[in-house]
Amino acid sequence: MSSGLSRLTASHNAQLITTAVVSGVVVGSAILGFQKARRMYRVESLKESIPDLDEEHATQINEYGAASSVFLPSKEDERSAALAARARNGDYDDDLILEQLARNRVFLTDPGLAKLRSAFVIVVGCGGVGSHAAASLARSGVSKIRLIDFDQVTLSSLNRHALATLADVGTPKVHCIRRRLEQVTPWTHFDCRNELFSAQSAESQLAALEGQEPDYVVDAIDNIDSKVALLEYCYKRGIKVVSSMGAGCKSDPTRLLIGDISMSTDDPLSKSTRRRLRLLGIHSGIPVVFSTEKPGPGKAQLLPLPEEEFAKGQVGELGVLPDFRVRILPVLGTMPAIFGLAVANHVILEITGYPHEYLPSKNREKMYDGILGSLQGSEERLARLSGFAEQGLRIPITQDDVGYLVEEVYHGRSIISGLSTKLALVRWEKPEGEFIDKRTPGQYNSLLKMRELVLMTKEEATKHEKEVLKGAKGLEEVYGRETVERVRGRMEEEEVFERFR
Repeated sequence: MSSGLSRLTASHNAQLITTAVVSGVVVGSAILGFQKARRMYRVESLKESIPDLDEEHATQINEYGAASSVFLPSKEDERSAALAARARNGDYDDDLILEQLARNRVFLTDPGLAKLRSAFVIVVGCGGVGSHAAASLARSGVSKIRLIDFDQVTLSSLNRHALATLADVGTPKVHCIRRRLEQVTPWTHFDCRNELFSAQSAESQLAALEGQEPDYVVDAIDNIDSKVALLEYCYKRGIKVVSSMGAGCKSDPTRLLIGDISMSTDDPLSKSTRRRLRLLGIHSGIPVVFSTEKPGPGKAQLLPLPEEEFAKGQVGELGVLPDFRVRILPVLGTMPAIFGLAVANHVILEITGYPHEYLPSKNREKMYDGILGSLQGSEERLARLSGFAEQGLRIPITQDDVGYLVEEVYHGRSIISGLSTKLALVRWEKPEGEFIDKRTPGQYNSLLKMRELVLMTKEEATKHEKEVLKGAKGLEEVYGRETVERVRGRMEEEEVFERFR
């Protein structure tokens, strides 16, 4: 009797537990269902609150000052613009924004995302690089973006532009980006400037937006005058800026680096930018995205204009603006996107304070200093051997030059043995004739050129100096024909690349 009563009690308790669990599941499902329904209702309410368009819109002057239907926004664009206007005025559920930014939120944490959402970023240049940068910044949560570009979307833009479609051909790039991104992040405030950036307009174009100074400036310009003007303005006024060097003629994404402008090499745009900035007193302090990929046989390259183009008249008349680019630069559509995403990534990490360390220079400055000192000593010994006082001798080689030769030309290995330890740079051939400039009284300058140097181990350099530079042995006698040909080929290669520095 007692055992039967126990079974009945246990069965009753199990029923109570089961009922409680089922009730909890039902209540939880009801709550989640209510929240989902509420969220869907908010979204639909926002969409339904936008009035449908009527035929009268077709005759109105559009935002570009034209009445042609070619430039008129589509009905979807109009609805998106209306939704964006409401969202910017605060009529957009913040929970929906946070849900859209959920992945960034858990990565950057709430404080980091808050910094990004309150940031004001200016993107100068809205082509292949700038459009991808702007799109990533908006999708990541930046709430205020100023877009500056004078150009329009062309058919040739579509191989690399992040947002342009056939319908956008002929429209300003800044408005193309704004219209597309309003459909993605309607709460973002886009300040569009369909203008050419220049030194004369820099103050107004980089001015505060609604009282907020820019947190970061993205340089995605491919015109050297505008690029230098922007970087100089930002550098001298303490405005944070990151610059994209040339993506044209590049194809190797593994060679992309982020570092100081003083370390950027193997790129005509980078070379011109560095030289112009140095004349303005700016040697370093500007982060850039650049590629160390070298040009070579079979690779795309910037070629002179065909003779038939010169025959048409003044080359300057071929450009959209005076002194602006008139040639088509070969561009693989993927590379501007990679540059633009790298730029945006840098801005996001900087604004949010997320830890990041770049290693473009391999942290080998001390080694470069040692190699430079060794080279200085070698030149002084040669000068003394030739009857010059070595005191005060100067060589035209810098630490940056040493780093370039070691890493880019000789890939960190001896040209003789292939070893990578205890390295030294030394003249390859015995200097002939005058190799010391003695025009300044009391000051001797070596006429050494970078392409005259080879990388060896210290032991090999000591032997080389004794037998070749100071002795009477020939190069083939010491190293053999194969090694001499290898060195000659490397030097000819460097002579070609030297123009990019």
